[in-house]
Amino acid sequence: MPVFKEFSKGFFRENPVFVLALGLCPLLAVSSLVEKGIGMGLAACFVLVCSNVIISLVRRLVPKRIRIPIFIVVIATFVVIVELVMKAYLPPLSEALGIFIPLIVVNCIILGRAEAYAQKNSVGRAFLDGLGMGLGFTYALLLIATIREVLGFGTFLGMSVFGPEFNPATIMILAPGAFLTIGFLMGYFNWRRHRKKLKTIPEPDAVLAERDALTETTRGAA
Repeated sequence: MPVFKEFSKGFFRENPVFVLALGLCPLLAVSSLVEKGIGMGLAACFVLVCSNVIISLVRRLVPKRIRIPIFIVVIATFVVIVELVMKAYLPPLSEALGIFIPLIVVNCIILGRAEAYAQKNSVGRAFLDGLGMGLGFTYALLLIATIREVLGFGTFLGMSVFGPEFNPATIMILAPGAFLTIGFLMGYFNWRRHRKKLKTIPEPDAVLAERDALTETTRGAA
């Protein structure tokens, strides 16, 4: 697979949220504000990239029977690094995200990429896969958090968007608003993939015309 496709697959073709439907629990909890969404996305991206690289490096040394516990230990190491750095340099964000930073250890996106990709591919490909999937997850969080914050609070990164007279839709900052937003976006991505598939299928009239032209060419040659 070309380098660009290896990297970009996490944004659209294999987006972990909108296509694979992974990592939805933390996404539902932290996507009410853009700041929290970006923080969670970048934290997961860092852990995903680093764990993918390390697991790819040691993949030939890890016995298959105990690979999952080893993968979790590797992932947990980078999660602890992220948690300590956030507490030291970004305490308000660390407090806002709360338990969801330590829970990155059991995020199915990270363990899934380790099991399905990193242990089977080279370091370079594992790095690109982790970076693409991590940024794809961040992109999904940013998109959902933007919709929910703008409609639910009337702000973007704390700055007013519609002015003081705006009447926010409270449902958007609650769990039902998160489900509605994700559902509509998943529907859009499914429609987009379906439309793209239809474009690759030749139209019946075009196929018939091509067959007739081939037949006439064959007869002329005979």
